[in-house]
Amino acid sequence: MDKKEIKGAVEQIPVPKDKVFNAINKGLNKNNEHKKPRKKALTAAVAAAAILGITVTSGFVNSDMNKVLAKAPLIGGIFQEFNDTTGLNLAQQNAVTQLNQSMTRNGVTIKLTSAYFDGNVVSVTGFVDDEVEKGHNEKGEVSFDVNFEHNQGDHDPWLNGKSTDIKKVDNGYNFQWKMNYPYKTFKEDSTLPITIHNINGIQGEWNFEIPIRQAENSTLAINQEQEYQGEDVNVRIKKILTSKASSSLIYETFQKYKDDEIHITKAMDEEGKVYRFGNGTTIEESKQRDGYHKTIRTEMTKLNSKIDSLTFYPQISVADPKAEQLLDKRTFALKSKRLDLGLQVNDIKQKDGKLVIDYHLTGFPKELSKDKLEMIENNLQYEFLLVDKEYIGKINPENPVPPKNHGIFLNKVKTINKKTMHFQSTFDLNGEYKIKNFKLENTIMQFDFSSFVPAKDLKPMAVNLR
Repeated sequence: MDKKEIKGAVEQIPVPKDKVFNAINKGLNKNNEHKKPRKKALTAAVAAAAILGITVTSGFVNSDMNKVLAKAPLIGGIFQEFNDTTGLNLAQQNAVTQLNQSMTRNGVTIKLTSAYFDGNVVSVTGFVDDEVEKGHNEKGEVSFDVNFEHNQGDHDPWLNGKSTDIKKVDNGYNFQWKMNYPYKTFKEDSTLPITIHNINGIQGEWNFEIPIRQAENSTLAINQEQEYQGEDVNVRIKKILTSKASSSLIYETFQKYKDDEIHITKAMDEEGKVYRFGNGTTIEESKQRDGYHKTIRTEMTKLNSKIDSLTFYPQISVADPKAEQLLDKRTFALKSKRLDLGLQVNDIKQKDGKLVIDYHLTGFPKELSKDKLEMIENNLQYEFLLVDKEYIGKINPENPVPPKNHGIFLNKVKTINKKTMHFQSTFDLNGEYKIKNFKLENTIMQFDFSSFVPAKDLKPMAVNLR
């Protein structure tokens, strides 16, 4: 099977939009093991659509693609199972490392079966036997508490953007982890230590060391820049690295606001071919006189070496500073600092272990689609944060969750009137997340407006490659 067959089959796959977004939402809810408890639903879905393109967890590969996949060598079967066309391509080139590492702890056996490192992505596949079903999870669900390179907890750089896919098979489950390579420079050959602390709550310490081999990249230097004055952002396309099955784009952003996120959603060449991008890895970050600088490396569709130009399509997600109010008043108004949005609190009631906040959202268009309203209702569950005022300065901005028993970040939303954007949020003061010795006059309410505004498309940026 040659590369043209793979490319042709992939490009013929039909991509029904509703199924893509259902798959994205399902994947976000089920497979991201290290996500923060708060989520920007709309921007997450848009970013995921750009990340996933047409290849990941869709479940609707057509018969033409299946005919091509059927010609793959045996090791390619696992990548067919997970709809991983990069892995399939590498298998065709004998560029996947086959593993046969197995370990049993507390009756649960894990076997690692393959690894590859191409462009910006490291993949590890494996198998866990059905003894894992004796753990805490529901049948059919498998979750790993895992670290790499002897790192600890969520500070492990390999976990940033890591995804997990699970498939039930005879006697157990196949799985695939995909991680962004977290460092600025590559090593062609290295060993990646893996420590699995528990699976489905079953303690064990399964330890592995696997080889990861990166083929030498070819480098195309570009260094072309676009200024976006109205957004206080500059984007510089620095270079493209090309490996065996994929390429990686390295670009730099200069921005006034540190937490704004600038993504490249796609690129298009002069022949009309669209290039997709994956999760970005920030490999350099600094504050300078002209603002905040970030250098980002992201996986992209393999570059056609014969083209002369590419047009990039950047997008910005605005990070609005959280609005705050001490709950010593029953009515008050909050305003967004960067967005034309507001929150009018009409009443606050505390009764029977519940806190009910009645409010209107302001600044939204009068006519909203059903999907937009559903997104707003969903996000309202997470965008309120109640914090013990004595602990407001002890929240880690990288993981904004208050210390245990000093914050509440979940609520149940009731829609009173969609046309007037009238809602109520009920907080359980005795739930899993609570404030010990709760008193309104000692509690600060934070509200994040950012998630209610979709990412904004910036002017396309054309660059010459020759």
